[in-house]
Amino acid sequence: MPTGHGDWIRYIFAIDKRTMYTQPELNELAEAIKLSPENVTLRFLLIKKLQFYPEYRQQLEDNLNALLQYSPQHSDAKEILAKLYFDKGKVSAAIIIAEELLQDNNLSLEGQIILAKSYLAEEDTFRARELYQKVLTQDPDMSDPTLDNEFRVKVDGPGVEEILAQSMFLEKPKINFSDVGGLDHVKKEIDLKIIKPLEHAELYAQYGKKVGGGILLYGPPGCGKTYLAKATAGEINAGFINVGLNDILDMYIGNSEKNLHAYFEEARANKPCVLFFDEIDALGAKRTDLRQSAGKNVINQFLAELDGIESDNEGVLIIGATNSPWHIDSAFRRPGRFDRIIFVPPPDVESKEEILKIALREKPNDSIDYKKVSKTLADYSGADINALVDIATESKLVEAMETGVPQPIRTKDLLAASKHHKASTIDWFTTAKNYAMFANQSGLYDSILAYLDKK
Repeated sequence: MPTGHGDWIRYIFAIDKRTMYTQPELNELAEAIKLSPENVTLRFLLIKKLQFYPEYRQQLEDNLNALLQYSPQHSDAKEILAKLYFDKGKVSAAIIIAEELLQDNNLSLEGQIILAKSYLAEEDTFRARELYQKVLTQDPDMSDPTLDNEFRVKVDGPGVEEILAQSMFLEKPKINFSDVGGLDHVKKEIDLKIIKPLEHAELYAQYGKKVGGGILLYGPPGCGKTYLAKATAGEINAGFINVGLNDILDMYIGNSEKNLHAYFEEARANKPCVLFFDEIDALGAKRTDLRQSAGKNVINQFLAELDGIESDNEGVLIIGATNSPWHIDSAFRRPGRFDRIIFVPPPDVESKEEILKIALREKPNDSIDYKKVSKTLADYSGADINALVDIATESKLVEAMETGVPQPIRTKDLLAASKHHKASTIDWFTTAKNYAMFANQSGLYDSILAYLDKK
């Protein structure tokens, strides 16, 4: 149902449009167009009516395409087609049409809302936020619930600082490295960079080494980067702040930078503290890839916070995680920022055994041959292994409901489940291999090549 004043106006207008034409009248228009298919004015009249009838969506698309054959520059028809494509999930097509209209100043505010939502659907948050801000600047009644929810816009609600205070939280993780299966070489790197400096702060100080700094974890999804970051905080009994993209980005200019600064200040006030940024490529994208200045401003703020120009980052341990290191601005890899970059691969056979044991630790199981199962899980990530256990568990639950007798999970159940789940890392390695072979001048992706050579 409509919410704001502008929504009610558009809702009533739509209802009026629907009631103006009955089914016979729509049929008469369609018949008239058959007799005069090149009559653009008549066809557009039908289009304007059809757009309010979801049941005629295919007829609407057919008529729009036909009209644009006779009048390719008909901007009103193009805008309706862009909205139709968005509604049908053809987001890329909607963006192409709407961007062309916007460039020629022929896109209405309603159309700009559709374009902003299309950007959001494509995870282009920067452009979605900027375009939505421009629309609301011109007409505050043009609010959209989806965009409001994404960018935390509240009418007569709390301000930026209050919203941030509500969403930010500091926790003390109860897990440590013993809860992380495998990844011994990654743990060793973190131990050297983060844990040892805290345990031997005075010794490190004599060599001019600060306690803190940044580590960037990269690799295929589901391989435990987030879990590892939380376990790091638990290992040193430090605070842990998990920062997501939506915690930072705000549609109003300058607020994103304020949000980012507030998170760093929270970490500085609770030293030692692990400040974890998931999907950091979204916040630290290459500045050359960004069209709008607002995105570049957020990146510059991030770099300034990492440098601790105006604040002391001693004791603040910054961990970033990404599945797409090739999209991160090279400035983040400068010494003193994320100067230790660690590849987090899928677990090896021994690590898969450990992960399986952890996943099955609190589930009924009996005589499982962990090594046999692990050897069949080629390219499985930690998340894939957990999914495998879930599939096996569900099959045993179905069996128990039929027989009334619960049975433990056995080796054969896990092997059967493995036939129903494909490794999620394969697509990632296809992309990563191309970067490692053709865009690896700095040697950043040597670890990927080394891993692939061992397979």
